[in-house]
Amino acid sequence: MITVRLIAPSGYPNDAAIAERGVAALETQGCMVVNRECLSRQHQRFAGGELARLADLNQIGTGGGQEIAMAIRGGYGLTRLLDHIDFIDIGRRAQATDAIIVGHSDFTVFSLAYLAATGGVTFAGPHVCSDFGLEKIDPFMVEHFWGILRSPTYALRVDAPQPSSCARLGRYAGTLWGGNLAMLCSLIGTPYLPEIRDGILFVEDINEHPYRVERMLLQLQQAGVLDAQQALVLGDFSGYRTTPYDAGYDFDAMRDYLAERLSIPVVTGLPFGHCPTKATLPIGAQAELDVDATGFTLHLSGYPTLKA
Repeated sequence: MITVRLIAPSGYPNDAAIAERGVAALETQGCMVVNRECLSRQHQRFAGGELARLADLNQIGTGGGQEIAMAIRGGYGLTRLLDHIDFIDIGRRAQATDAIIVGHSDFTVFSLAYLAATGGVTFAGPHVCSDFGLEKIDPFMVEHFWGILRSPTYALRVDAPQPSSCARLGRYAGTLWGGNLAMLCSLIGTPYLPEIRDGILFVEDINEHPYRVERMLLQLQQAGVLDAQQALVLGDFSGYRTTPYDAGYDFDAMRDYLAERLSIPVVTGLPFGHCPTKATLPIGAQAELDVDATGFTLHLSGYPTLKA
């Protein structure tokens, strides 16, 4: 039986029924769920005080065998903890127990800081509440979550014709990294942003107007991050609204502007982000990105897998 250890380093569940539904869904899929106590913690907008949330992270790799450590949700809170996390110690335990660490959104800062400190791979993947807690769980999410965790190599095919002005057909290879765009940008100028060159950078965000997305991506370019990559892959950017003031400026216009300005290809359509239909992506693993006229294929390797 697979053990899933719940961790709550960010926000608390805003609906207890959703949290319980997420736990039940994992159990139905053959998991034993531990550390359920974190689901009932709350301090202001956080899943408990700093010490309690830090303790969840320090439990990674402390079980009797291999475990999946899964964040219950995103929100905000991990940035408060960064200076207090012993990434080396967590990485040592995770490696010794083959721990699999999963989360997205606010969890991006942990994944990137962990990669910078240890070179260890985590997974940008589903949360207990926002994914497994849905009334109707997305079958694509379930298939690709368990699929990649059970296979040492994985291929994600995305049928999404690329705008001719953006993607450049061909193969690009490097370290896969990224996550939530706002959280990634928050790490610029800190020791928690990994120095990845010739990588495949993927980003997503929610409730961010296209001009804000553009501003953050230009910040990454001006900081020297984007031009050092092999390719930029855009995931889901939803929840925003344009107004008459935008006068035709929308996400596509922003994307085309960036594609013209950047020295690297901009690939669109990655099924990942604050959306039910999401792939599970290993941050820090090796990737080959094949872009063709009808979409792209992401070949992945070099990440921890389930042993049982």
